[in-house]
Amino acid sequence: MNSISQTKLKIGDKAPDFTAKDQDGKQITLSAYKGKKVILYFYPKDQTPGCTQEACNLRDNIGALSDEGYEVLGVSTDDEVSHKEFQQKYSLPFSLVADTDKSINEKYGVWVEKERDGKKYWGTARVTFLIDENGNISNIIDKVDTKEHASQILKF
Repeated sequence: MNSISQTKLKIGDKAPDFTAKDQDGKQITLSAYKGKKVILYFYPKDQTPGCTQEACNLRDNIGALSDEGYEVLGVSTDDEVSHKEFQQKYSLPFSLVADTDKSINEKYGVWVEKERDGKKYWGTARVTFLIDENGNISNIIDKVDTKEHASQILKF
């Protein structure tokens, strides 16, 4: 894959619908969450330090997030087996969506060219979309603090 969808979603846009499998092989469809607020967070890779911090911060604050009416969905390009291990190891109380074909990443414009140690590669940008009860994007957090992500979300 060497191209990126140039989709630049904005606050107020309709959140692109998708259907994919979660860590249990269950079909997850964004439109099934209509009437609920959704935290749709994209992260690069299961079991890596930053992604683990972010997931555990959301887990540790799930009560406060639920009190605000939020459902949490994590998305990465890892497969269902990887997601299941990640979820079980850290007791994550939310679904992790397997976007192995990168179609959800592309719809949301988070499949981007990155650089590490002078080498360019493609990967998932760490971005969170807050989606309202009507399926519209109410906020976008593109500077995620992995240790304090829940408080970033609760500010809105």
